[in-house]
Amino acid sequence: MTSRRSFIRKGSMAFAGLSMAKYSSASFSSQNENNYPIVISTWNHGLPANEAAWKILSEDGHSLDAVEAGVRIPEADPKINSVGFGGTPDASGKVTLDACIMDEKGRAGSVSYLKHIKHPISVARLVMEKTQHVMLSGKGALEFALGNGFKKEKLLTSERKSAWKKWKKEKRGFSNEINVENHDTIGMLAIDKEGRISGACTTSGMGYKLPGRVGDSPIIGAGLFVDGEVGGAVATGTGELVMKTMGTFLVVELMRNGMSPSRACEEAVKRISKKIPDYENHQIGYIALNKSGVYGSFCIQPGFNYAVKTKNKTELEDAESWLKTL
Repeated sequence: MTSRRSFIRKGSMAFAGLSMAKYSSASFSSQNENNYPIVISTWNHGLPANEAAWKILSEDGHSLDAVEAGVRIPEADPKINSVGFGGTPDASGKVTLDACIMDEKGRAGSVSYLKHIKHPISVARLVMEKTQHVMLSGKGALEFALGNGFKKEKLLTSERKSAWKKWKKEKRGFSNEINVENHDTIGMLAIDKEGRISGACTTSGMGYKLPGRVGDSPIIGAGLFVDGEVGGAVATGTGELVMKTMGTFLVVELMRNGMSPSRACEEAVKRISKKIPDYENHQIGYIALNKSGVYGSFCIQPGFNYAVKTKNKTELEDAESWLKTL
C-alpha cells in the first residue's frame, strides 16, 4: 500500500512534470541549441535591413547596434514610401516620422511627429541614452536632434510630391489600402551572441494622414515591446488597432505565460477581432521573438510577410492570417 508521504511525493513530481511540459515546447527550446544570433523584421524591405543588422551580429556586436543599423537602411531608401526619406506625406504635404528603440534592460527611447530628419531611429536612441525621458515629439524632437548633430534634410521626394498633388486633386481620404506600401512600418528584433534582445520600429506613418496624427510605432507596448527575460514583439499595419489593444505588450506577456511566439501573435490578432468592430477592413501583422531565438508571426489579412536571417538561413516568410482561417 502506498504511504501518504509517497503519494504526495509522486503527486508533486507529476504536477512538476505537467508544469514543465507547459514550458518545454519548441517555443522555449534550450539556449544550448544556439538559436542566435538571429534577426527578424517586417515586410520585403526587411531583407536588406537584416543584412545590415547581421553584419554587426556576426561580428559579436550588440543587438541594440544591430537593430539601429538595420532599420536605418529603409529609412534612407527613397524607393520605400512608408519609412523615412521618400515617405508618403500627410494631408498637408509634410513628411512626419515616428520611431522607437528598446533593449533587453528595458531602456527605451522614442520620437514622434519628427520632421526634416532622415534617421529618426538614431534620434530615438539618443533620447534613450541622453535624457531621462522616453519620448520627444514634434518641434521639441527636432530641436533635440539638431542640438545633437543631426542636419535638416528634405524628406519629400519629387515622386511623393507628385503623388500627393494627385491625391489632393482627387480629394480622396487618407490611404489605408490593405498590404499596400503606405503604412508598412519596418519593425526589427534581434538577439546577439550573448543572448541580448533589442528591437526597433520606424515609419512615416499612414499615407495622407491628418496633420499631427501619430500611430503605434513610437509607442512602447504598442508598436514595439522588449523584455530581456522573455522576448520581444513588433507590429505593422493600421496603428490605431494596435494602440487600442496594446498589441506588442500583450504578445510579450502571453509569451511570458508560456505561449509560443506564433501563438502569442495569433492571440493578439484575435483580441483585435473581438474588440475592434471593423477590423476586417484593416491589416495588422505581428512578429515576435522569444529569448531562446524562436520566432513567430500572425496577421489579420493574407499577404503580410517578414524577413528572417540566421547563420543558416536568409528567408522571406509568409505569416499565417486570421481571416484566412475563419
